[in-house]
Amino acid sequence: MVKSVNYLIGNGHLLASDIPPAPKGFGDKAEVYTFEEARTRLEPRISAAADIIRSLPEEACPDDYGVMNLVLHPSYIAKSYYPLEFLRAAQLTPIGSKTAYIKPARNNVRRYAGQELDTTQLIVAGKRDDLSGLDEIINGFSPASITARQFAHIEDVSSYRPAIHVRSVEDRCEYYDVTLHLLPRSDSSFVLSSFIGYCKKFDFRVLHDLSFVAGSLCYLPIYGPRSQLEEIGKFTFVRAVRDIAPLRSIHSGFDLHGASSGFIPPLSKPLSSLPKVAILDGGIPDSPLLDTWINRYVKMDTEADDHPSAVAHGLGVASAFLFGPVTPDSIASRPFAYVSPIRIVDASSTNEKRLEMYRTLGFIEEILLSRQYSFINLSLGPAIPMEDEDIHPWTAVIDNLLQDGNTLMTIAVGNNGEKDEASGNARIQVPSDCVNALSVGSATSMGENWTKASYSAIGPGRRPGVVKPDVLMFGGSHAEYFHALIPSSNFKVHPYQGTSYAAPYLLRAAVGISAILGSQISPLAIKALLIHSAKTQSGSHPSRNGWGKVPDDLLEIITCDEGTARIIYQGQLCPGKYIRAKIPIPEAGIEGKCVISATFCFTCPVDPQDSCSYTRAGLEIVFRRDCANIQGNSQNAPSDTFFTKRPYETERDLRNSGGKWENVLHDHKGMMGHTLKEPVFDIHYTARAGGAATSSAENIPYALVITIKAPRNPTLFADILNDYPMLYHIEPQVSLPLQV
Repeated sequence: MVKSVNYLIGNGHLLASDIPPAPKGFGDKAEVYTFEEARTRLEPRISAAADIIRSLPEEACPDDYGVMNLVLHPSYIAKSYYPLEFLRAAQLTPIGSKTAYIKPARNNVRRYAGQELDTTQLIVAGKRDDLSGLDEIINGFSPASITARQFAHIEDVSSYRPAIHVRSVEDRCEYYDVTLHLLPRSDSSFVLSSFIGYCKKFDFRVLHDLSFVAGSLCYLPIYGPRSQLEEIGKFTFVRAVRDIAPLRSIHSGFDLHGASSGFIPPLSKPLSSLPKVAILDGGIPDSPLLDTWINRYVKMDTEADDHPSAVAHGLGVASAFLFGPVTPDSIASRPFAYVSPIRIVDASSTNEKRLEMYRTLGFIEEILLSRQYSFINLSLGPAIPMEDEDIHPWTAVIDNLLQDGNTLMTIAVGNNGEKDEASGNARIQVPSDCVNALSVGSATSMGENWTKASYSAIGPGRRPGVVKPDVLMFGGSHAEYFHALIPSSNFKVHPYQGTSYAAPYLLRAAVGISAILGSQISPLAIKALLIHSAKTQSGSHPSRNGWGKVPDDLLEIITCDEGTARIIYQGQLCPGKYIRAKIPIPEAGIEGKCVISATFCFTCPVDPQDSCSYTRAGLEIVFRRDCANIQGNSQNAPSDTFFTKRPYETERDLRNSGGKWENVLHDHKGMMGHTLKEPVFDIHYTARAGGAATSSAENIPYALVITIKAPRNPTLFADILNDYPMLYHIEPQVSLPLQV
């Protein structure tokens, strides 16, 4: 008798329903400073900042705007404390924010006393006359008013100075990357036109035709003398000036890892024609070798010639997606889907000097805007590690276009992991810091004894997005190479190593799930499933290994062992609403010990101008073992920790523990089965915009994967299906078994 295989359980979202809002917290927070104390502390600083702004040349202040920093006391970083009423009364417009680290003069949280704490630095714009008269406006506040209380939440005030990070020291003309603040919800064309005129005064040319706008930031290149950059930095709406990073080096690597060898191509066409897949890279050779598995080959610039190294790289990446790691002299694995290689790097890229970053990003934006592909891989990007203070244009543009959750994009984190850690040069490279994508690092082996490859870039990412890379996948090592196709007249592979191959190999797994299970599971749910199935090692840290290494065998991801049930929830969350997601437990209960694992994933709009409040959505999740166990006058049953470390956490705790505003939450909890009677996750989607509360937030897509492991309950999977008729068995849409 053939034993049946248990795959996944679907329709988990039908177990979720709206519930009344949770009770409010514990009342108003004790004030750190009185209004009089704050006014005494800050008025001299406000006057000094206004004087500096007043001294700027008129051309540097378009429409007579100046820009100022307001650093909030660390006790008031939650969106509910955002000083909106004060800003309105002071006629100040928030245009961005960053994270600042300070030791406040006074602290009302005992466990943080004397420590340097992270807080929010608001960047605000106002007319220079209004800034000069700010003292008078503040003196008119009633001490008991909300504007006075919000003013007292400010720890420091100063004039704003942009970050200027350039490596060139010679007095010569260079290309630089400028980030400009724009006025949100206003016509900001005067900012750009004023900046162009201002730059001409100092012999700089603004290449505004190459500009990108994301959120209320404008990214654009300029060309001019290094010696005048400090003058450019005086323009009030400049946020940052940096060297333009070149694209990461793309080379064939043939001289690095040994001899090439042959292999036997698979005899079958791809498993499915439904998943729409694109590889954004250096293209493929003009050869019929891959015609059997190519949907369409696209050259974004049809006038440009191929770049040989880029083509070799693009072919290797396409090979990693189609066949995975090829064993020399053996038959390669069958592709799961057809692929469209899209050439975004070509010979003209190397002729554009540092501007290829903008040209290539324009191609990526065009492809994502077309909405033609549900699965995309990107194994290239600017040769620059991510930074906490500012969002790179590649990250901002890509995150913005992935917010609907309909596209799963894998991005290689880079091969700079062996560089200096203290300087940040070993950190993941942009745009793998995207929160709406899936960033992939390299593991050294396909076996059980894997480690993170030494060359694979490390985290952490920024907050939110702190766990980076998201996952690891086999990408090759000196002990176990990743064999991929090379340009040749026949089928030959070469030994490689790099995150460039780990990322498309993971996309192969994602597309394999889609090909096998069909439209029953969304790209976002596949992302959640991959993270959910990732395995960690003892002593491993998320800043290096992410959530762990994804299994090479797809059956480990989409099947359930005896005594295991894996349930998929997928749908939309409404801002401000509370939903209760029931965890299905058999009516007869669970015997013995069990482990519940849960992974939440969502995509959302982002605010690139607010690097400390980048995501516009967050989830507050409460686990309750028995929601019917309501005691006394309580509205709900007692809660239990799951994704957080303490029952009651401050906003700082929630951010620093990797929760609330993160797009991915993943954890597990062991317990005795008899304690689970009506277990639930209560989920509250809280929205913000620019770090402040908002009433105009959109619904966001989410996916939740829950696995219940109960070794003493071998029929757990069938029992859940029998007791919950709204659930169903997500079975393959193709014949299995097959080579995966």
